Order: sequence, then C-alpha cells, then structure tokens
Amino acid sequence: MTDSQELSELADRYLPPSIATPWKAMLKPAIQFGSAAGNDVVAAQLGGDPDLPVGEPWPVWEGRGPLSFIAAFDCAALRVAGFPLPEAGSLLFFYFDGQADDHDAVVGAFVPGTQDGARVVYVPAGAATERRSAPAPLKPYRRQLLRAEPVWTVPEPGSAAVAGAFGAEAAEKDDHPLNADAFVEAIYEEVSVSVCHQVGGYPMSVQHPVEYEVNQVAAELVGPAGSAEYREADRWHLLAQIDSDDASGMMWGDVGMLYWLIQESDLAAGRFDRAAFTWQCS
Repeated sequence: MTDSQELSELADRYLPPSIATPWKAMLKPAIQFGSAAGNDVVAAQLGGDPDLPVGEPWPVWEGRGPLSFIAAFDCAALRVAGFPLPEAGSLLFFYFDGQADDHDAVVGAFVPGTQDGARVVYVPAGAATERRSAPAPLKPYRRQLLRAEPVWTVPEPGSAAVAGAFGAEAAEKDDHPLNADAFVEAIYEEVSVSVCHQVGGYPMSVQHPVEYEVNQVAAELVGPAGSAEYREADRWHLLAQIDSDDASGMMWGDVGMLYWLIQESDLAAGRFDRAAFTWQCS
C-alpha cells in the first residue's frame, strides 16, 4: 500500500517548503486491486460474464457492434474518502475492443463521435439481475476476482491539478521543482505497480495527463449549450482505470490503459452515463 507518510517525506526531502506543503495537501486516497484469495472480500471482477439487470439490453455501439464486458466494481467495497460512489450496487464497464468489427478499436478522446464505444452501467443494490453471456462474435476476457487495496495517489507532472494549484509554469517548465528528475523518479518509484487497476484518486497516465484528453470530448457529451461548464480539465475525476492484464488476457494497444473520468457533480448525482472515456498506450 502506498503510504501517505512516505510520500510526504519525499516531498520534504526534494521540494522547498513553499511547494512541499501545498503538494502534500493534494494527495488523494484511491482504491487499487490485487488478486482475491481465501477469505478476501471480492471487490471487483475483471472479464467473465456480467450480472446485468433483467431486461437490460447488452450495450451496443449502433452501426458497429456489441461492446465487450471489461469489469464490475462492488460500490459497497470501495469507500474512498471524498469520492461519492453510491453506497451499494455495482458499476459495470464496457468497451468496444474491435472484436465485433473488421477494424481496430477507434474509441477515444481524439476520435470524434466514438464515445458510444464505451459505457458505464450502474446496477442498483437489490435490482433483479441475470448472468449474461457475451453475444457473438465476442469472446469474454478471462474472469479474475480482485480484492480492494487502499492507496494514496499523487498529482501527475504537467497535470491540470498541478497547473491549478501552482500555476501554468509548474505544468510547463522543466526547471520547476515539481518537474525535477530526482523528485519525479522518487515519487514514481513509490507509487508504481506492475498492474494498476484503480477507482478514484489521480490517474496514472501512460503518456500525457488524461484529463486533457477527456476535456476535449466534453462538448460532445453535453452539447454546445452546456460545454462551458466542462471547460476546465481539472474538473474531471478518475472514475476507473483498467490496465493491461495478462491474467485476464487484456492488452490495450502496446501495454496500454483504459480510463473513464467523470465530473464531480455527475458523480454525486449518479449520472454515470456522462462519464468520458479515453485510452493510452506506450
């Protein structure tokens, strides 16, 4: 588990106090996942078949085909401070991975009109559900049960969160203390894990900070009249990230990651249909 005390000590070691103090206040708790075994409480499922509400149609991208089931998270097992998930029920994540189409998957922030290729379905507690098999021609990913592991996460160099707290130069200039190689390497040595499935906290971007990407699809999600409220990239919060994972047979491009981000107001209101999707690979 990533320890907030160790992260704070690294900040004090590498940063001047005027920067270390506000940076430490930005640390966010999150949930990451490890393989469940024995008496572990199962908090998430990767792959396999989902439990969908009775009568709920399988998510489809019209004109392209059905979406693959990626993961299910048990909201009751994922209590993250400051991150208002529903107290119960489950969140199901689906993604158009190209199995149902002759072309490679094209879903993402940089391809307009593709957000229907990713979907989040909230299943309320107590809803009548049924185990559903993926429609042809989809082949399900290997089922894997996961336990929840509380961690602390850090704002990424160059992110909108850093720019908002410390000014644009903190996100843009290599000579800013937050971008110094020694500090960045020490922090990432502390927080990096080989496979990083996560709910809440700061995302772990494969390339540049992902909130800039999802900010580009905001107008598509809410329409021109409402796009102003989605103008700022730092208003997006990580709902879930799903890493490439050999155990489930998941590979997103070249060892990439899937990301769903959501606005705080939509998260609080349970408007998971307004989550935005992107993905990155190395």
